[in-house]
Amino acid sequence: MEVEVKLRLLDAANHSRLKEILSPFHIKKLNQKNVFFDSANGILASQRAVLRLRSYSNNNNEITRCVLSLKAKSVLNNGVSRVEEDEEEIEPLTGEQCVEEASKLGLTESRIIKRCKDEFGIDEEMGFVCLGGFENVRDVYEWRGLKLEVDESKFSFGVSYEVECENDDPEKVKRELEGFLKENGIDYKYSEMSKFAIFRAGKLP
Repeated sequence: MEVEVKLRLLDAANHSRLKEILSPFHIKKLNQKNVFFDSANGILASQRAVLRLRSYSNNNNEITRCVLSLKAKSVLNNGVSRVEEDEEEIEPLTGEQCVEEASKLGLTESRIIKRCKDEFGIDEEMGFVCLGGFENVRDVYEWRGLKLEVDESKFSFGVSYEVECENDDPEKVKRELEGFLKENGIDYKYSEMSKFAIFRAGKLP
């Protein structure tokens, strides 16, 4: 079970200000592309599951890493997300090929793909289709013993900003993070939708 605090930053100005304040604690920047898959009849969505292929690229736009993840039974309430998550690394070339031709995903040697078939019922005849996706720029910070992830998610219909923190004591982290944002005049709200839900809705919250 992945447990995260998720707070939505209201605009680009608040996103920039937060990054500036956190700059002494910056450890890395990640360029991510998130692409989602399901069967043509939406069998994963009907069971509250999400299949995501996340690729990481360097400054030359070369893919350096690919991670396949299966998320299920997601609940987002009062800025705290809880979701069952299974992750698995795959070869970057394989990931690229699956994005170009979704049918290749079903042929991939993968524990997660096997779960999609065995547990969720995506058979060979049904296969996978690509739903599309979005890009995300993630800045990661080590702050007060916590790992903060500040995201700029670029959808075809707009850009959203969010700060996340994975922790087993989300209420304590939320109080600390909210206090910090208020002290520094950062405008925020509790996230009410996952990035995938925003992508599928086709509009910003």
